[in-house]
Amino acid sequence: MRDILITLIVLWILFKAVKHPAVGILGWVWISVMNPHRLAWGFAYDFPFAMLMAAVTLLSLVITKDKRQFPVTPATVSLILFIFWMNITSLFAINFDQIYPLWSRVMKILFMTLVAMSVLNTKQHIRWLVWTLVVSLGYYGVKGGAFTLATGGGYTVWGPAGSFIEENNALAVATIMLIPMLRYLQLTEENLWVRRGLVVAMGLCAVSAIGSYSRGALIAIVSMSFFLWTKSPRKLPLALLMIILIPFVVLFMPQKWEDRMNTIQTYQQDSSALGRLNAWGMAWNLAVDRPLVGGGFEIYDKEVFARYAPEPKNVHAAHSIYFQILGEHGFVGLFLFLAIGFFTWRSGSWIIRETRGKPDLHWANTLARMLQVSQIAYATGAAFLSLAYFDLPYYIVVLMEVTKLYIKNQQEENSRVVSSQRPGPQVIRPAELSVIPREGESLG
Repeated sequence: MRDILITLIVLWILFKAVKHPAVGILGWVWISVMNPHRLAWGFAYDFPFAMLMAAVTLLSLVITKDKRQFPVTPATVSLILFIFWMNITSLFAINFDQIYPLWSRVMKILFMTLVAMSVLNTKQHIRWLVWTLVVSLGYYGVKGGAFTLATGGGYTVWGPAGSFIEENNALAVATIMLIPMLRYLQLTEENLWVRRGLVVAMGLCAVSAIGSYSRGALIAIVSMSFFLWTKSPRKLPLALLMIILIPFVVLFMPQKWEDRMNTIQTYQQDSSALGRLNAWGMAWNLAVDRPLVGGGFEIYDKEVFARYAPEPKNVHAAHSIYFQILGEHGFVGLFLFLAIGFFTWRSGSWIIRETRGKPDLHWANTLARMLQVSQIAYATGAAFLSLAYFDLPYYIVVLMEVTKLYIKNQQEENSRVVSSQRPGPQVIRPAELSVIPREGESLG
């Protein structure tokens, strides 16, 4: 039954996407972020829905005349250069014969990210994308939070199989990144019951993140909560909610959760933490040896660790977006990766400044603030996870840069309107000169 339902939904989206590529992009985001086919057990589980959605969207770009405008900004240029550089490093990859599956997956995600920036160009498009991300990830956050409460926090919350957020730590960081987007919708939604539902969803996502038993998520939720409070209006109600909710959830969790969180202070005795430090050391040594191109994708094996790791036999994944990029794409790749985040943040600051005190653009001001909070959650939480190619951070770039372009277009339109309404210099026609009286004369 689930297979049929998911297939019917996809077919309906494909039908709409033929005429409107923006619908196709939203369908792609839903499939690639939520992985709804992984919730089925039959033919839909491995069916290439994402590839089909991408193909129809690209076809729609060719046959339709919908408005398309790509935002050329420092953030988008950095993203394009980053994509280009990953292709260069792939040519020099240590395990060249093994990189294709991950390279192909990453290139598809980032290519469709560029397409999304070209296609989504209205206020409605921006809001639809936020809602698509909220529904796609909120499903797992709300479900995970309810599961944690129902089981007394005795079990770990996991994500959809075969996705970037399958692991409990990754799902936790994703739901923490989603909370600011829920907050944006809650602040801008007109329907009272929808706003109340969004508040409940925020709380359940926080519970889900804590129920993941992820130490990185705990650090991320603390930093995210602080910035969410500083970036939000009506700070007192939000502060009261946090003061009540967070201690309640922490006290609700069993002793084994507290024991795991306490290992943050004794990481020298934790094998998982030591494995991460060893992986970071490997990435650093590899980058020093190959500073421009790094090792390429798929460098986490015995041979590479035997050559570069402080403890050659302790093989681990990168467990940090920063060391992941450094090891795989060298110092140049890390610089471009950090530049994307830096310039996206700068775009958010520009939006906040340009929309301050403008009621018609209050939604953009709020969105930029909340997207910056999501960036903080990603920068802190993913510092301990291999999530450099996860979709959500790149859709944050899309939202920020498309919103910035929208505001610039509005400013240009307003300037044209003002210019057209401004009276020009008064011109006296030759025929009118004959009726101008000389000194001492009257028209009568």
